[in-house]
Amino acid sequence: MQLQQLQYFVAVAETRHFTRAAERVHVAQPSLSQQIRSLERELGAELFSRARGNIALTDAGETLLPLARRILADADTARQEVQELVQLRSGRVRLGATPSLCTGLLPDVLRAYHDRFPGIRLLIEEGGSHDLVRELARGSLDLALVVLPLPSPAPSLTTHELLREELVVVSSPEVPAPGGARGTVRIADLQGERLVMFRHGYDLRELTVSACRAAGFEPDFAVEGGEMDAVLGFVRSGLGMAVVPSMVARRAGSGLRVTPLARPGLHRTIALAHRADVAPPRAARELQALLLDGAT
Repeated sequence: MQLQQLQYFVAVAETRHFTRAAERVHVAQPSLSQQIRSLERELGAELFSRARGNIALTDAGETLLPLARRILADADTARQEVQELVQLRSGRVRLGATPSLCTGLLPDVLRAYHDRFPGIRLLIEEGGSHDLVRELARGSLDLALVVLPLPSPAPSLTTHELLREELVVVSSPEVPAPGGARGTVRIADLQGERLVMFRHGYDLRELTVSACRAAGFEPDFAVEGGEMDAVLGFVRSGLGMAVVPSMVARRAGSGLRVTPLARPGLHRTIALAHRADVAPPRAARELQALLLDGAT
């Protein structure tokens, strides 16, 4: 019994017509009929009643049909699994992330992924959540690390929450500590302070500006428009203070004073997103699993 014979049998059973079945499986009708007869001889039973040109399943055909469908489905699954396994030896994963996550969360995860799948190329695109959501919808990315809630209106995406991260204030040790001797700083304490601010489209920019306005003042920018590394560099030089993720502050090295925000503080929720209507490729799913495992 061959898979091809079962494929031809299912095609005839579903179309109830030999010619249409042959067209469906892209084979000449005599070849299809010959394979069906060969299958019937092997099984020792007729699978179709061909009386007066009407094609109907016999009892033997009715018994075989669900089994044949299951065998073909299993064969297709096996083929896909093997192909995806081969893909893990080569190929690519396109991952989008905000710059702060590229600095804080991703280095260790990507190193572990590369050690496990050295043949996979990792293509990283940095951007704000708005930009990354748009690129996911276009199919330009397989996965993206975004900040919740998603920008509205958002395309249909599946999200997996990874972590809730605290934000802190960073400043140069050479300037007075924000909040004085309290050891914490309130958003209201930033009124009158010069801030180093990220470019438009940065989630951290929107969050910081919104928090300042909620506290009753407009933030004062010493310099604006930078990416994460530039912002940290400007803060080290004493140009101003900045609100950044605690994960970034921990990895930033020397030259920065890190001050927690007083309760309730500021937080952001990070999620891993992909299109809801398209399953990520196997290589991307392996990276997804690694990210989710690292967050638990």
